[in-house]
Amino acid sequence: MAMNDSISILNSAYLAVEYIDSFLPDNPLQQPFKNAWNYMLENYTKFQIATWGSLLVHEVAYFLFCLPGFIFQFIPYMQKYKIQQDKPETWEKQWKCFKKLLFSHFCIQLPMICGIYSYTEYFDISYEWEEMPRWYVLLAQCFGCAVIEDAWHYFLHRLLHHKRIYKYIHKVHHEFVSPFGMQAEYAHPLETIILGTGFFIGIAVFCNHVILLWAWVVCRLIETIDVHSGYDVPLNPLHLVPFYAGARFHDFHHMNFIGNYASTFTWWDRLFGTDSQFTAYQEKDKKQEFLKKKKAN
Repeated sequence: MAMNDSISILNSAYLAVEYIDSFLPDNPLQQPFKNAWNYMLENYTKFQIATWGSLLVHEVAYFLFCLPGFIFQFIPYMQKYKIQQDKPETWEKQWKCFKKLLFSHFCIQLPMICGIYSYTEYFDISYEWEEMPRWYVLLAQCFGCAVIEDAWHYFLHRLLHHKRIYKYIHKVHHEFVSPFGMQAEYAHPLETIILGTGFFIGIAVFCNHVILLWAWVVCRLIETIDVHSGYDVPLNPLHLVPFYAGARFHDFHHMNFIGNYASTFTWWDRLFGTDSQFTAYQEKDKKQEFLKKKKAN
């Protein structure tokens, strides 16, 4: 009965969104996107699209989303939003990070990406424009992927912090106590595979079109680069996402090494109490800020 009620609610929500969507004006970018998509299908094989297309989407999105945080370090005004202001980025650290990223992207992640074509063929995943899901379906699928990945990340990330294995794998990612955006995927090869597996679980559950793979790549990169950015910028639209952890939440994990294990949302840390040190730190910080203002007045 509960399952039937849940399905009924989801169907009603879908019909409601579909009804609202019918009143929205046409997207001016839809036709150019359709033309570009069909051009891609006509001129490239499915293997090329699934492999090199996915690699291109990942590389362009990754370094594009890293760019704002990279530029912030040169803008004095933005330094008031840097979370760990006593630990600025250095060229040496960023260059070291960049070199390791290239190795990870092309020697670890690319072989994983090469399996996408076989996956889409085996499960008959569509590439056709006519079968592409609507924007609200795609958005819901990405959210579902994020929920699944967040659960996987929390428990596996917490396991990687176990004292018996931490120094062998996860310690690499924690070389930077004050994170910056480009460091989001700076990790031991085993960690890239272990935590990266969570990315593909949602794809296995929800994927009915190759566009979801690319949309989920973009969403995941926006999130992970934001939480590693080292900057808590106001009016960040990601803060509108319910239970979104954000940069300050994950920055504390790098500073403290304990707690705040989830990747995207706060509910697992709240449920298991692994955000207690972060909560205490925040309360202490608020008291100090209050006393400073009181003293200034």
